[in-house]
Amino acid sequence: MRADRLVSLVLLLRQRGRLSAPALARELEVSTRTVLRDIEALSAAGVPVHAERGRHGGFALLPGFRTELTGLNHDEALALLVAGSRRGAQAFGLGSALASAMLKVVDALPESHRDTAAGVAERLLIDPETDLLARRQAVDEVPGPVAAEVRRAVLAGRKLRIRYAAVDQAPRWRTVDPVGLVTVRDQGYLLATRSGADRTYRLSRIMAAEELPEPAQRPDRVDLDRAWQDRSTRFRTGGDLVTALVRVAPERRQDLVGTALAVLSEEAEETEGAESAEGADAGGPLRLEVTFQDARHAVWALWQLATDAEVLAPEWLRTTLRDRAAAVATRYEAPPEPLSG
Repeated sequence: MRADRLVSLVLLLRQRGRLSAPALARELEVSTRTVLRDIEALSAAGVPVHAERGRHGGFALLPGFRTELTGLNHDEALALLVAGSRRGAQAFGLGSALASAMLKVVDALPESHRDTAAGVAERLLIDPETDLLARRQAVDEVPGPVAAEVRRAVLAGRKLRIRYAAVDQAPRWRTVDPVGLVTVRDQGYLLATRSGADRTYRLSRIMAAEELPEPAQRPDRVDLDRAWQDRSTRFRTGGDLVTALVRVAPERRQDLVGTALAVLSEEAEETEGAESAEGADAGGPLRLEVTFQDARHAVWALWQLATDAEVLAPEWLRTTLRDRAAAVATRYEAPPEPLSG
């Protein structure tokens, strides 16, 4: 809403001083033209915004100007509830609301605490987009209107009509009774029921959504954590599960556990001349029994570990990895063919 954006614009100028129109546009997620129109509207309303020309120019408020802090709106309050990480807010389509809410929170602090709060962003970084190896973290992209419509139906307790693109299927419409929203590893999910059966929908696969006037058929209260655990268990125990016995180097244990669905057993292998426990302390190999969603998942996950892991069983999985390794070795035996041109 424009009123919320105007308040955010004023708070940005109050807290950061002079800012250029492109910088304001990036912060508010609008165009530069929209920022210029908002500046004109603020000036017409009596807010003392003035332009500073030159290479380092921009817009600023007159020194000492202060405005009353407006209350948090509905989406901003929701954003603060999921502000454990900014990505959590992004997954539910509340990223811009979170930014606006945090501006208002900082502005409401006593003067003595405001500088400290502003410095937090400079000193603490939570869940950056890339890790130390520059690998980009996968984050679901959910269109704002879709996320807002789903969120409204969940909170209002009304039926929801969604156009959903399931894996390897064409998108189609379906009507569901929404139960709640969950974000896991930066991926958002809608928990719902359909014709009385539990359903879980990935938010990024919802192409369109429409809140319906009919009340949803769902319990008044729900333990969302338990509901998610139950659905996760059913997911892990369904499909074409593959169970593998793997010997892995201790330093790669977390990589294996992070990609497997579940760890069924784990023990440290005894090393020659040492007890089992001492062997573990000395960095001896570990033996884990783990499950994967299917054969493709198993091959992919174990291939990532290269020679730091060895499949002990089943035999077909050992053979598959061996044949793949042999094919790669054959490819690199001969020098590459010269590039044409």
